[in-house]
Amino acid sequence: VQLQASGGGLVQAGGSLRLSCAASGRTISNRHMGWFRQAPGKEREFVAGVGWSGETSYYADSVKGRFTISRDNVKNTVYLQMNSLKPEDTAVYYCAAASRFKVVVPPPRPEQYDYWGQGTQVTVSS
Repeated sequence: VQLQASGGGLVQAGGSLRLSCAASGRTISNRHMGWFRQAPGKEREFVAGVGWSGETSYYADSVKGRFTISRDNVKNTVYLQMNSLKPEDTAVYYCAAASRFKVVVPPPRPEQYDYWGQGTQVTVSS
């Protein structure tokens, strides 16, 4: 699975961005999908994950109530709607996909995912 993340940019605190992760090569159906982020000097951290059918989703405590993950299996795309952005949300955001039918046990960890996109920069100014 090839993953292409897009939608990052520079936004003021309180603003919104919508990230997209377009998959190619193989379907995202029956795959757990996730978003992670990595700020300079910090480890990659989990942001949000969505189950195979989209009925189950998980969020890091730091983004609960502000971010929403969704998936469109027909378009083979996963989205991350980010509202009420804060300067501490500044990071490179990566989308990730697990192997088909793989069970991802929450809280999702990077090693549970098998495919990664190249990342998109999100910068939130104060």
